[in-house]
Amino acid sequence: MSLSHDIPLGNTEETVSRWTKHDTSWMLSLFGTAVGAGILFLPINIGAGGFWSLLIMAVLAGPMTFLAHRGLARFVLSSSKPDADFTDVVEEHFGASAGRLISLLYFLSIFPILLIYGVGLTNTVDSFIVNQLGMDSPSRIMLSGVLVFAMIAIMMAGEKVMLKAFEVIVYPLAAILAGLSFYLIPNWQMPDLAIMQDWQGFSVTLWLAIPVTVFAFSHAAAISSFANVQRRHYGKEAGQKSEQILKRTSIMLISFVLFFVFSCVLSLSPEQLMEAKAQNVSVLSYLANVHNSPFIITLGPLIAFIAISSSFLGHFMGARESLNGMLQKQVKMAPGKLDKLGIAFMFFAIWFAAVMNPSILGMMEALSGPVIAMILFIMPMLAVYKVDALKEYRGKFSTYFILFAGLLAVSAIVFSLI
Repeated sequence: MSLSHDIPLGNTEETVSRWTKHDTSWMLSLFGTAVGAGILFLPINIGAGGFWSLLIMAVLAGPMTFLAHRGLARFVLSSSKPDADFTDVVEEHFGASAGRLISLLYFLSIFPILLIYGVGLTNTVDSFIVNQLGMDSPSRIMLSGVLVFAMIAIMMAGEKVMLKAFEVIVYPLAAILAGLSFYLIPNWQMPDLAIMQDWQGFSVTLWLAIPVTVFAFSHAAAISSFANVQRRHYGKEAGQKSEQILKRTSIMLISFVLFFVFSCVLSLSPEQLMEAKAQNVSVLSYLANVHNSPFIITLGPLIAFIAISSSFLGHFMGARESLNGMLQKQVKMAPGKLDKLGIAFMFFAIWFAAVMNPSILGMMEALSGPVIAMILFIMPMLAVYKVDALKEYRGKFSTYFILFAGLLAVSAIVFSLI
């Protein structure tokens, strides 16, 4: 992805400790990338396993989110080339053949999610027009084309416009999540802490909750672009600055998302959570039916639209960069032309998926899951033991913790698929 070149701010300790508007913009971008429409299903998916498993996952979510994304950012920054993207780094560290395979898998793990968001965006706006505005359903071809074009146009306009768009989107999203969480407090019920599953059932529930938690907070798609921009902006201090921004992003994510999850779960009984899971509806749809609340009914589509939009932008950033990286190694053509070709391909593919509204999207998401977990958790930790630039992190507890969490996440996804 071609982002604007920033002027380095110097290599002093003051630069690293000082928090700037640039840092805030990227924190919001990463937050927006992580919070997709899946947040509306998260309270049910995690809460249905019981309060104790929810509590344990809440404690683990922060370290897992921060340490995994810090590991991926360190991996991208470990390249000897100053402008290396993800595809360059994997090729440098793992060789040409393995590097290209990993790059292809990385692209194929992000791209289906973009297709899912294209469909979700179209369905959400169409539903809002019909149910909230009381108008006839517009032409799906026109509606999806306009929505996908508008999203991609924001990314084409450059880094400043993209970061501004994230600000415009993420502030209302965070405010609505917090507002809704507070709104539900009067309906909270104390969970029965005496209810405990047998150890085998509890450990399986906890195991299967790990991938759900990993993807609810994942902003891996934007990490390569993020790390590269920090390298251009901060030079040698990029590693420390990236860590600082990622830490605050994780705190923001955990604070807003977990408050929302706990508020929703405490507003429903275990039986209601199981019923909502069986119906496969979003938590807001279920809460609106239970409480007969027009306020929640109205907020549902709005949150879905804002969350899908912000996450679409972040995932498009990652897909664009990885596709460009792969094409440049295969085709002899000017980078600008290749970028336009890649964007045209993605636009028509996402538009086509949005028009067709296929039912296989859930399966595609499930298949991209193991790859994201491997690239976010396992690969950067293996690189620690292979790459000299990362050798200072060998033997650290955080390295083993993320490697173990990654293996648990991948095995749980494969188990769920089987």
